[in-house]
Amino acid sequence: MDLNILWFILITVLFIGFFFLEGFDFGVGILLPFLGKNDIERRVIINTIGPHWDGNEVWLITAGGAMFAAFPNWYATLFSGFYLALFLILFAIIIRGVAFEFRSSDNSPQWRATFDWMIFTGSILSAILWGVAMTNIVKGVPIDAKMQYVGTFFTLLNPYAIVGGLTTLFVFMFHGALFLSLKTTGEIAARASKVAQFIGLVAIPVVLLMAGLTYFQTDLFDNLGAGITLLLSGVTLVVACILIRSHKAGWAFIANGVTLLLFTVALFWGLFPRVMVSSLNPEWSLTIWNASSSPYTLKIMTIIALTMVPIVLLYQGWTYWVFRKRVTAKDLHY
Repeated sequence: MDLNILWFILITVLFIGFFFLEGFDFGVGILLPFLGKNDIERRVIINTIGPHWDGNEVWLITAGGAMFAAFPNWYATLFSGFYLALFLILFAIIIRGVAFEFRSSDNSPQWRATFDWMIFTGSILSAILWGVAMTNIVKGVPIDAKMQYVGTFFTLLNPYAIVGGLTTLFVFMFHGALFLSLKTTGEIAARASKVAQFIGLVAIPVVLLMAGLTYFQTDLFDNLGAGITLLLSGVTLVVACILIRSHKAGWAFIANGVTLLLFTVALFWGLFPRVMVSSLNPEWSLTIWNASSSPYTLKIMTIIALTMVPIVLLYQGWTYWVFRKRVTAKDLHY
């Protein structure tokens, strides 16, 4: 396989892992102030993702590093053009991390409430902005012949991208509620299951609206496979909603995970072989060819990736196995 194609696929896989794993992290953070009725319940909710949230973010760091090394022109154009949006995402991730670490440093209710809302703010900003960023990449942004973004931050806030942001917001919230119904017990689990049933029903029309706008706003459906994959993501979301209403939280979580997988695959498949679409001139779009590093760089990176990635995957899988049990109040560690 051509190494340019291989690295495009690997970056796609990294974003799939990030959205699947960090998706329920964001969802849990958004639901934290509403599902947790007191400090003990909120601590239980935080502890469900406590062993995992920082490891899940490694997928994003690795994806960014892979973009920088394999497709430096893509990295340069994306991070300069989307600078403010990505800065806001970084800010949101930072305040989440700070809140997780410092929430229990003081027994004051006001102190802990402040950090709970920081977790909420960081999570909801991240959930929305990732949808905005991904849909803009597929729709196309003003990129000139020199591979430079010539729009503004407000160029990114178009109706299609905002619907994309709402899509990731509700799907991530649904993912988080399903995760909590699996990782908690008693009233919290019951509450999370009811919330999941409601959010799932809200997510379905939003996803369908996003798919409809994708047909009219992008050329994604010119690729039949990508279009079918995007529609299938809506089908699996419906299946997840049916399953949680049947109190099959585990299968619902898997089905919604498939929704995130298909959604991400559809966007990248519709994008291929481009990595960023120019709305000014299709010939100015960045592709896996004109945005890539040298063949030698890709070769060295491939050797390193094939050696280290399986080890990292095994380690992260082991951490989920170790912390696989449901979290209860008696397990709390402040």
